Amino acid sequence: MKRLSNWMQAISTSWVALLTLLVFAAFIIWVLPTQAADAEAVTQGAGSPDSAFYYSAEQLYQEGRQAYIRSRFTFDVVWPLAYVLFLGTWISWAFGRLFEANSLWQRANLVPILGGLFDFLENSAASIVMARYPAETAVIDSLASVFTMIKWVFVQGSFVVLLGGVLFGGGLWLWRKSRGVAK
Repeated sequence: MKRLSNWMQAISTSWVALLTLLVFAAFIIWVLPTQAADAEAVTQGAGSPDSAFYYSAEQLYQEGRQAYIRSRFTFDVVWPLAYVLFLGTWISWAFGRLFEANSLWQRANLVPILGGLFDFLENSAASIVMARYPAETAVIDSLASVFTMIKWVFVQGSFVVLLGGVLFGGGLWLWRKSRGVAK
C-alpha cells in the first residue's frame, strides 16, 4: 500500500490534477445525467440501488436486469476510475504540498482507492444477482448492499479527507509561514 501511495504522489503533478478535474467535471456534467435518465427509464422511476446508501436484497431484485448488468460493465467500470483518479490525484497533490513527505497524511490518497475497490465489489455482486435472476443468490444479494455502504463511506470520506486536509493543512501552512518555518 505504501508503494501505491508513493506512486500516486509521484504522478500527481499540477497537470495531472488539472486533467483529472476536467475528466471528473465532464462526467458530472454530461455522463451522470444521461446515465441517471437511462436508469430511470429502465426502472420506471425506481432508481438505481447503488446510488442509495442502503438497499435491501428485494430492491436489488426489482432492478431492470439486463440494463443493470450492462451498465455495471460499461459506465460503472469507467466512473469509479474517474473519481478514484480525481480524488487520489487531488489528495496526493494537495497533501504533498501541505504535509511533510514522511507524514502519515500522505497515505490519505489510498482512501479513494478503497472506495473504488468496494464499488467494483458492489457491481460484481449485484451483477451476479441479476445474472442469476429469478433464482435468488443468498448472501451475495445482501453483500451487494454492504459493499455499497462501505463504498459510500470511502467515497464521501475521500471528499472529507480532501477538504479537511486542505483546510487543516492550509491553516498549518499559514501558521508556519507566519513563524518563518513554512515548507
